[in-house]
Amino acid sequence: MRIFHIQRGIVLVNVLIFATIAVTVTSALVNWGASVLKTTRMLDQREQAFQIAEAGVEYYRWHLAHAPTDYQDGTGGPGPYTHDVKDADGDVVGQYSLVITPPLIGSTVVKVRSTGIVVGSTTSRTILATLAIPSLAKFAVVANQNMRFGAGTEVFGPVHSNSGIRFDGVSHNLITSSVTQYNDPDSDDCNNGRSFGVHTCVNPDDPRPPATVPNRPDVFMAGRQFPVQSFDFNGLTVDLSQMKEDAQDDGVYISASGSQGYHIVLRTDGTFDLYKVTALQPAPNNCTNTNSQDNWGTWSVKTQVHPTTGANNVPKNYEFPDNGVIFVEDHVWVDGTIDGARLTIAAGRFPDNVSTRKDIMINNDLIYSTYDGSEVIALVAQRNISTGLFSDNNLRVDAALVAQNGRAGRYYYESDCRSGGVNYYVRDSITLFGMIATNNRYGFAYTDDTGYDTRNIIYDGNLLYGPPPSFPLTSSQYQTISWQEVQ
Repeated sequence: MRIFHIQRGIVLVNVLIFATIAVTVTSALVNWGASVLKTTRMLDQREQAFQIAEAGVEYYRWHLAHAPTDYQDGTGGPGPYTHDVKDADGDVVGQYSLVITPPLIGSTVVKVRSTGIVVGSTTSRTILATLAIPSLAKFAVVANQNMRFGAGTEVFGPVHSNSGIRFDGVSHNLITSSVTQYNDPDSDDCNNGRSFGVHTCVNPDDPRPPATVPNRPDVFMAGRQFPVQSFDFNGLTVDLSQMKEDAQDDGVYISASGSQGYHIVLRTDGTFDLYKVTALQPAPNNCTNTNSQDNWGTWSVKTQVHPTTGANNVPKNYEFPDNGVIFVEDHVWVDGTIDGARLTIAAGRFPDNVSTRKDIMINNDLIYSTYDGSEVIALVAQRNISTGLFSDNNLRVDAALVAQNGRAGRYYYESDCRSGGVNYYVRDSITLFGMIATNNRYGFAYTDDTGYDTRNIIYDGNLLYGPPPSFPLTSSQYQTISWQEVQ
C-alpha cells in the first residue's frame, strides 16, 4: 500500500498569491473610483464655472437694456467688475468677473468677457460674447416706392421695397417686397402691368398673378419673398433732427452758405477741407430737362471759395469731430478718402419744409482705405442723394446712403448733354459699397441707355451692427451676435 504525503506549504503559497491579486485589484478599483470621483467633481466644478460665466454675460445684456451707453457697470470706473452668484438658499456659490470693451464711435458692438469662478475651487472658465443693436443697414437697398433694377445691375446684398420691385439684373441675396402684387408701370413690355410683388422680365417673363411664382435662380440667386413687413421711413425725420443736435453739441455744425452750398473733401489725415460753392456748371447747349424732373440741373461745381475769406478755390480745414457727426444746413458735395475714420455727414434744414430740403451730391470718388469695418461713412440727405452731369466716368462710392424724403440716383440727361466732345449723358460704371435707403424710386440709369451703364451694388455687412455715428437703429435691445469660450 502506497502512502501519499500532502505538501502543506503549497496551500499557503496559493493563498498568498490570490490574496495579493485581490489586494491589487481592490486597490486599483479604489484608485479608479477615487479618480472617477475626482474627475466628476472637477467636471461638476467646470460646469458650474461655465454657467456662472454665462450668468455674467446675461447680466450685462440685462444691464445694457436699462443703461444702453453704460460700459462701466454703473461704477464710473475701469473694470474688471466682480459679482457674487448665489444659489436658491442665498449662499454664494461663485463669482463672475467682467471686462467690457465699449463700441467704436457710432458702432453698437459691445464685447463682454465673463470669467466664472466656483467658490472653494481654482476652476474657472471664460466666455467672450459680442452684443450689438441692429441698425437701419439691414439691406443693400431699401425703398419706400416701386423700384426697377435693369439689366446690367448686379446686387450683392438683400433688397427690399415697401412697394413692388422689377428686377432684371442679377441678385446674390434675397429680394423682398411688402406687397403681394402691384400694377407695375414699367412692365407693359412683359406682363401688361399686373405683376408679382417681386418679378422679372428677363426671358422667360414671369407670368401674371395669381399664377404660381416660378423659380428663377438665374435672376434671384438667393430667391425672392413677398409679402413681408414694411420698413418705416417716417422715423428717419427724427433721426436727422437728432444728427443736427449731435453736431451742435460735440460735432461740426455748418450753417447755411447764402450761396449754392458747400463742398467737403475728406482727407486721410483726419481732417476735411470745406469750400463754399458759389456757382454750378451750366448745362451744355440743348441739354434740357426733357423729363420735367423736379430740381433738375447739372449739380456739378463750377466755382468754390474759402467759406470765410472768399479766396478762390482755397478751403477752410477742420479736424474730424470727436463724435463723428457733421451737419450742414445746406446742399453739400462730398468726396475724398478716409483712413480709420467713422463719420456721418448730414444735410438738411429745419423746420422741415418741402421747398427748402437739402441734397447731397457725389461726383468724384468717396472711398475707404480699408474694408474691415473700422472705417465707415454715412451720407444722410433730407431730400436727394445724386450724382451730377459731370460725375466721374467710373465712380466708386463707399458709404451708407440715406435719402430721407427723396431718392438716391441720377437725374435724366438726354443725348444732347455732351460737352467738349464728351458724352456726359452716359457714364461707364458706378460701384456702391455700403447700402442705400431711398424714399422715392432709386436709379442711376434709364431705359434709353443713359446714365451709368454698369451698376454694382455691394452690401457692407459691417454696417448692420457697426453703423456710422448717430445712424438710425431698428431696435433698442442688444442682441448676442457671437459667443465663444476662450478658456
